Amino acid sequence: MFTNARGETCYDEPVALHDEDGRLNARGYATSMLIAYDRARIKASKMRIKEWDYYLVNDDDFAIALTLNDMGYLGMISASFLDFNTGAFKTSTVLTPLPMGKFNMPSTTVSGVSEFENKQVRMRLKAANGARRLECTFKKFDGDEELSLDIVLDREPRDSMVIATPWAEDPSAFYFNQKIIGMRAEGSFAKGSVTHDFKPENSFGLLDWGRGVWTRDNTWYWSAAQGWQDGRGGNAPGSHVFGFNLGYGFGDTTAASENMVFVDGVAHKLGRLDFGIPELEGAQAAKLLKDRYDFMKPWHLTDDEGRLDLAFTPDIDRCDYTDVKLVISDQHQVFGTFDGFVILDDGTRFEVRNLRGFAEAVRNKY
Repeated sequence: MFTNARGETCYDEPVALHDEDGRLNARGYATSMLIAYDRARIKASKMRIKEWDYYLVNDDDFAIALTLNDMGYLGMISASFLDFNTGAFKTSTVLTPLPMGKFNMPSTTVSGVSEFENKQVRMRLKAANGARRLECTFKKFDGDEELSLDIVLDREPRDSMVIATPWAEDPSAFYFNQKIIGMRAEGSFAKGSVTHDFKPENSFGLLDWGRGVWTRDNTWYWSAAQGWQDGRGGNAPGSHVFGFNLGYGFGDTTAASENMVFVDGVAHKLGRLDFGIPELEGAQAAKLLKDRYDFMKPWHLTDDEGRLDLAFTPDIDRCDYTDVKLVISDQHQVFGTFDGFVILDDGTRFEVRNLRGFAEAVRNKY
């Protein structure tokens, strides 16, 4: 463990997330899964423990997202389809009561299976031998149309974003998360009459893997992107696999932010960010995110050290709103393209041009 120049705690050796008495033992970040999660050590009700796997696979034409989420008192199994050429998108979700650990989700991203099956959906997310296989059949996904897919992610990068975050107001609450950006994708999906092959030369996948106990009401901001870039600002096909993970607003990030960029699998750590989402006039106190932000206008993402400056041009707002009393979810995952620059750890200026990705604002109350 060491402290970097901006005062953040970085773990470079294995450490337990919780001690034997259930107290949060790690607060900070790492670039690999050095922080060990053990559900049995959590001193909180099973109703409050949250475990989720989220995968996004995309090329320049389509994206598929899969979520398997055990929220304690509610399970959520979700799939999304996006067509970047037409702007069409669809998300379908199945809810199941009181999983409370019955999904038996893995304690690590290195290996294991997360899966769920009922009459409408079968989802199986398997990690083994350095690869990840995503399988899903979702009946009546869009009207009578079925969604089916079988996709393999491999060539996992050397570095990833791993963070352990507490909440100042609740000593039992924590957010433990790994984001793996820039895996290569191969496979296919079918949605009704639409079929598409993801080819590894131009298709990428990311994993958002999380475990935690949260406070009741949270709003967070997250952005990720992945693809080829040349780093010099040219229009020719790039020779570097480039991506980033950016975010804020979730828990007490005093020990570390989750902001990193990745060039050919090597992480470069950033400080604090602002997403620069255009706000609607007089809407600061709005309860719904759509009444506060103009999501389809250009965003301006910047950091506090002058190392990142990105213009985000939206083209799809994958929005979803759920209010079932105990659970409120107000989601705006906005897809588009990024242009600008980032200064790497060695001072090199890396130009970003027409990089496909997303930026989101999400409020969850559950």
